[in-house]
Amino acid sequence: MKISTKGRYALRLMIDLAKNYDGKYITLKEVSKRQDISIKYLEQITTQLCKVGYLNSVRGPKGGYKLAKEPREYTAGDILRVTEGSLAPIACLEAEENACTRSGSCATLPFWKGLYNVIENYVNNVTLEDLLDDEKDTIDYII
Repeated sequence: MKISTKGRYALRLMIDLAKNYDGKYITLKEVSKRQDISIKYLEQITTQLCKVGYLNSVRGPKGGYKLAKEPREYTAGDILRVTEGSLAPIACLEAEENACTRSGSCATLPFWKGLYNVIENYVNNVTLEDLLDDEKDTIDYII
């Protein structure tokens, strides 16, 4: 499994919005400058995140984006699944019911299920707030 640029940038965008929130909406121009991500790419990501209700947006001179919920209410898994879809390591685990004709006799299926469980457990237990805290710890360590 490889997370695309879109997934990585979505996490960076959400962290940036959480970190820099001061009660006002934040423009993509500001995020673009801080994160070195093109505005066009950010627009694609914000469109997806707004559709699922993770971001609120306002148009106009005082417009921009902000989180729809508190940082502790988003998991890395929530955000990544918006941009990446399923995080399953193999196609036969993407649907609720395994449709693979070999699933009953597949010797590797338990391994893939185990890997998927580890991935899901990890991404579902790391919140946006945790990522913000980790960033602060990293900056404090460097300084």
